[in-house]
Amino acid sequence: MRTALRIVLGLLIILGAAYGAYSIFNSKKKPKPKIKKEVKIVQVDTVKNTTVPIIIPAQGNLQAKDRIELYAEVSGVFKPVNKLFRTGQEYKAGETIILIDNTEFYAQVQSLRSSLNNQITALMPDLRLDYPESFQQWQDYLNNWNINAATAALPEPKSDKEKYYITGRNIYTTYYNIKNLEQRLGKYRIRAPFTGTLTEANVTEGTLVRNGQLLGEFIKSGTYELPVAVSSEFADLLKVGGKVVLENVTRTKTYTGTITRINAKIDQASQTIDAIIEVSDADLKEGMFVQAQLEAEKIDQAIEISRSLLQNDKALFTVQDSVLKLMEVNPVYFSDKTAVIKDVPDNTVIISKSLPGAYEGMLVKPEEE
Repeated sequence: MRTALRIVLGLLIILGAAYGAYSIFNSKKKPKPKIKKEVKIVQVDTVKNTTVPIIIPAQGNLQAKDRIELYAEVSGVFKPVNKLFRTGQEYKAGETIILIDNTEFYAQVQSLRSSLNNQITALMPDLRLDYPESFQQWQDYLNNWNINAATAALPEPKSDKEKYYITGRNIYTTYYNIKNLEQRLGKYRIRAPFTGTLTEANVTEGTLVRNGQLLGEFIKSGTYELPVAVSSEFADLLKVGGKVVLENVTRTKTYTGTITRINAKIDQASQTIDAIIEVSDADLKEGMFVQAQLEAEKIDQAIEISRSLLQNDKALFTVQDSVLKLMEVNPVYFSDKTAVIKDVPDNTVIISKSLPGAYEGMLVKPEEE
């Protein structure tokens, strides 16, 4: 009997301890919190398809359209002129840039001119007797003779006999020798072929100039060219005469240029093609860095959005009944920051700013609401 009571009592103690432990364990459990659905605020935009131009960015340094390198074709001492031969000096068209001392050579020309005059004077008595019909034109030629001016063209003979007679007296030989020297005499003075600026000066006044020496560089101010390398995939889209918007490096000024030339050869290494853009403006300078926006093509019924809005470059988040939905789209062009998309219906509401952690089915609320 005692043993039975002890057994029953032991079981009761064990059961009581187990129940107590269970009660203590359950008392430490916290109630499950209620999940609160979070609504994200998003910026949205309503799609309106338009014609989107495909803009190809390019950049480079301006180069003068008209430039000449000044070389000496004769030797002599560089004589001073009205303006110092220095970089940055401006010259008008026809103005003397370089003058080389020609005293010795000019004396040779004068001597040969005088010799021609004497030869013609010596044959005048024979012309009066043998060719009286031509005498007066040769007399007029001598009357108008100016030894300090360029030698005028000889009178035309009125017969073959007269021509042979004059040739036999070495008149033509002396005349053409003079014209040859006069051509060389003109090389002692270099004039500006157009209004521009001296950008490089390798000599100074008083320097002994040698034949073939590079004296400097002269460019036309105001008109420049920008060579840009464009991907060969756009080669068929570029057109001569197309307008191009140019910006300076700080993007504070814009200029309008025109495509004047397109190279017919593609660079094999870079697979690019060179296009030349011409631009004119008084503010532009040689070597200035500019950025160009080439309009290559226009895409109808399309929109342009930030590339950050695309999901895997083929889907876009739309907002339908305050819920995000993924829509498959058709990108037709990518730039560094934007993408041109087709096949998005008008009036479709899309997010206009990237939303971190966005997923399909997320509850959102447009910012304007």
